[in-house]
Amino acid sequence: MQLPKLKIDDLEVDTPIIQGGMGIGISLSNLASAVANQGGIGVISSVGLGFKHEGSNVENLLKEINKAKSNTNGILGVNIMAALTDYEKLVKASMNKVDIILVGAGLPLSLPGLFSKKAWQEKNTKIAVIVSSARAAKIIFMKWERKYGCVPDAVVIEGPKAGGHLGYKLDQIGKSANKLEKTLPKVEDTIDKYRESHNKNIPTIAAGGIYYGKDIKNFLDLGAAGVKMGTRFVGTKECDADKNFKQQYIESSQEDIKIIESPLGLPGRAINNNFLEQVSQGIKKPFQCPWKCMKSCKVQEAPYCIAEALLNAKKGILEEGFAFAGANGYLVDKIISVKKLFQNLKLEFERATTEEKEFAFSN
Repeated sequence: MQLPKLKIDDLEVDTPIIQGGMGIGISLSNLASAVANQGGIGVISSVGLGFKHEGSNVENLLKEINKAKSNTNGILGVNIMAALTDYEKLVKASMNKVDIILVGAGLPLSLPGLFSKKAWQEKNTKIAVIVSSARAAKIIFMKWERKYGCVPDAVVIEGPKAGGHLGYKLDQIGKSANKLEKTLPKVEDTIDKYRESHNKNIPTIAAGGIYYGKDIKNFLDLGAAGVKMGTRFVGTKECDADKNFKQQYIESSQEDIKIIESPLGLPGRAINNNFLEQVSQGIKKPFQCPWKCMKSCKVQEAPYCIAEALLNAKKGILEEGFAFAGANGYLVDKIISVKKLFQNLKLEFERATTEEKEFAFSN
């Protein structure tokens, strides 16, 4: 059995894999175009592109979109955090420039530029929201329906095994009730009535901790139309991060993957290193904030600038930063091409399907 196609309204994706948008600078045009060329959705992360670079976030995002387009005719997306100070500018800049915008990191209760049903129907870009619970999905759908007369084109459900900032409180991360396997069906139930009332196919995309082809099969069996994967794409030649960033994944053990408290007041998952050890010991990293990039950042209280730390890590300067990673980050053991990764995932998916059939036959 081959991987099925993913359909988001009239957008048809050959392989139901969306590459996660990883900032700062981990997934840019190079990785996104490589994924798109393999039939998945390649995603550029919009966060921090103007930080310590020439030009604004918007200007640099448009440059990355144009670079990606010059290298692929495949499907491209942009990941935009609703918590960003320039969220609205980034959405407006990306609209009709890419095939899909994925909005997460906070409840996106407004969509700049889409103030009417007519504007929504005329757009060429699909909108997907990233949520961690059925409650969050319900709030967004109710708000958009009331405000715009429309609802999202797709929903990404991100579970607690994801990397980076998590949509859970610290004491919620390990709870069985919050497992992706349990949240996905609840979100499906929540949006079913909107599928019917809007006569619209609204696919759900599973994310967080998905690593092998058998994981993809498990979530497709649970009702997801596709998956979003970030961590495994770090282990590719085309990933836009420095080789030292990728090497930290390869050298990490399961015990190295830690939950940290971000300066943004959110829990996150990262690979532990000397930088994070020093922070946990109360050592502050003095910084000057050139521009408050995140709405929730308490600059005066922050022990370090997370944008600077993530940018340093992206450049391979890990003594002055750290790498976010999903719960399965330690499984990355070598660097391969995106093409080879897609081949591996498809083989793993087919193997899992065959093994299931053989087991059913033997019983």
